[in-house]
Amino acid sequence: MQTINKTKAKELIKDSKGLIFSTTFIKKDNTIRILTGRLQVTKHLKENAKKQPYNPSKYNLQPVYDLKAKGYRMINFNTLLTLTINKEKYLIQEQEESHFCFDSQGNNTII
Repeated sequence: MQTINKTKAKELIKDSKGLIFSTTFIKKDNTIRILTGRLQVTKHLKENAKKQPYNPSKYNLQPVYDLKAKGYRMINFNTLLTLTINKEKYLIQEQEESHFCFDSQGNNTII
């Protein structure tokens, strides 16, 4: 298992071009979640859906289609633990200094 940083993990996911990948990350309620998903899924989008009120990348989030839950979810790159893509397993190294944390409501905030 290779060790990579969060920036490299973000690049690998964004460059996946619709390939299925698996990630482990910490949810807002501090539980660990395994997500198997892919990018570029448009089949289940609603025609009259509201536009997103914010830009996910501004908060270090990535919208992903979750294959098991059959719906869209957000991956928080700040809490990413592992990534499996192209039959390669990666361990995400913790960065010493983070500019992000969770506030009392569980929202991702910038320090």
